Amino acid sequence: MLPVVLLMVATLVFFLTHAIPGSAIRILLGPHAGQSQIDQATEEFGLNKPLLTQYLIHMKKLFHGDLGMSIVSRRPVLKDLLTYFPATIELSLVALFVIIVIGVLLGVISAIHRSSSIDVFARGLAVGGVAVPQFWLGLMFILVFFYWAGWLPGGGRLELGVTPPKAITGLYTLDCLLTGNWSTLWDCLIHLLLPATTLALTNLSTTTAMVRSSMLNTLSQDYITTARAYGFSNARVHYVYALKNSLISAVSVIGLTSGYLLGGAVLVETVFDWPGIGLFASQAILNVDYAPIIAVTMLISFVYVMMNLVADILYAVLDPRIRY
Repeated sequence: MLPVVLLMVATLVFFLTHAIPGSAIRILLGPHAGQSQIDQATEEFGLNKPLLTQYLIHMKKLFHGDLGMSIVSRRPVLKDLLTYFPATIELSLVALFVIIVIGVLLGVISAIHRSSSIDVFARGLAVGGVAVPQFWLGLMFILVFFYWAGWLPGGGRLELGVTPPKAITGLYTLDCLLTGNWSTLWDCLIHLLLPATTLALTNLSTTTAMVRSSMLNTLSQDYITTARAYGFSNARVHYVYALKNSLISAVSVIGLTSGYLLGGAVLVETVFDWPGIGLFASQAILNVDYAPIIAVTMLISFVYVMMNLVADILYAVLDPRIRY
């Protein structure tokens, strides 16, 4: 179904973007451009053709791996994506790591100590994480940790004047580790801290709530009672028997969350001036630049569907019954 989903996404986004008021050509040429210049540029990018004809041309290029040309940068969109995407991947992976570690741990502890103070805290975090907008949380972090305290940088991927590591994977932290560039690694990590925490906290709540609910259900099963009757330690009962059988639900929500991270990165990257596809997409939307908007949306859709596929495969790994 992946090709069908991507085809529907490409079609829907194409017509939605072309319904946006404004013109990228006028933004590109400026307010003082003459009508002849506008007409020439419109013809150059094929925007003078009927909308259905533009759609067919776009889809033909798409089937050949051509994502089109950016009207504003006049560069192939594929090159821009390859430039910006590693930064988003790095930010999303760090946020996903925080979500998995803290979300699963909080959910397990909350279920084990039901109705305790830590359970109340975890449930409050779950509600607050859903309720707090990402852009507001990011702005508050900048206000507190950058403007007031001066502890952390307020944006960007590296401090001004710091040379990026040698490009191997495009992920600065990994490239620093591979090249042994420890001073730049530290700078990368402190620049990652605020945006990754913002992205993680607003997606952490679902994982925590799902793991807690699944653990409570698992702890009430007969085989858990039998394990306790055999005299197994609480740690073994909780973290070996109960947790493993609760991970199916956790994998489901983590698979969905990993897809949401890319979409959420649009706001977070804009707030923190993080040079990823989120910032790239927001600039394209403001400039009414059709090709980048469509390409970023399709990329996010592709990653979202693939992460759900990975989650489906992990079900069979975690639970042998599913393989049959």
